Amino acid sequence: MRILLVEDDQVLCQVMLRSLQEAGHRVDRADNLSDAAHLWMVQPFDAVLLDLNLPQGPDPRSGLGSGLSILRQARARGDATPVLVLTARNRTDERIAGLNAGADDYLGKPFDLAEVEARLRALVRRSQATQDDVRVGRLALDRHLRLFTLEGQALELPAREFEVLWELMTPAGRVCSKRELALKLSEWDGVLADNALEAFISRLRKKLAGSGAQIRTLRGLGYVLEAQP
Repeated sequence: MRILLVEDDQVLCQVMLRSLQEAGHRVDRADNLSDAAHLWMVQPFDAVLLDLNLPQGPDPRSGLGSGLSILRQARARGDATPVLVLTARNRTDERIAGLNAGADDYLGKPFDLAEVEARLRALVRRSQATQDDVRVGRLALDRHLRLFTLEGQALELPAREFEVLWELMTPAGRVCSKRELALKLSEWDGVLADNALEAFISRLRKKLAGSGAQIRTLRGLGYVLEAQP
């Protein structure tokens, strides 16, 4: 998953960043409202982890008042990205305000990092209509274990190929545009080139040969992973 982490506590942010990255997620972080609003506008995410009490950022004239403001902005422009709000455990008013502004779930501080991961998986599973266990032909994905298997044997993939195949199975049968895949795989300050993406797709096709699963190109639309006829 590609996650936006919005948190200004540097110690907590580093701990969460390391935990999420070790779980295999691609994470962009922001520690103020201006940067968070900008990233959320220009980059698609699978989920957002949002602290509500944040500094304005470099431009105090931005008009952004709190984490609620960027959440409301996102919902107003039709952005349905799942949002997990981080709040102080005893602040019932914060939890209510976050949910009313469009948050999908909340988690009180301090929290267990394993619970963060579990709640994110649940939010994304509901929003993208995915399942933890997916099978196409003889290719299977266990999302909880972050494991691909082919005919019951673990399929070892380099990180970028893993991410491409993960996106194509979220859910399987969904058409993924080149732009969508490139943005999900890009660093925040640079977009993945088309030829690099095509190389990942080519290598995956070779590894899936004979598996009963194929990556098909839909001209002008993108790619789709489907069972072979």
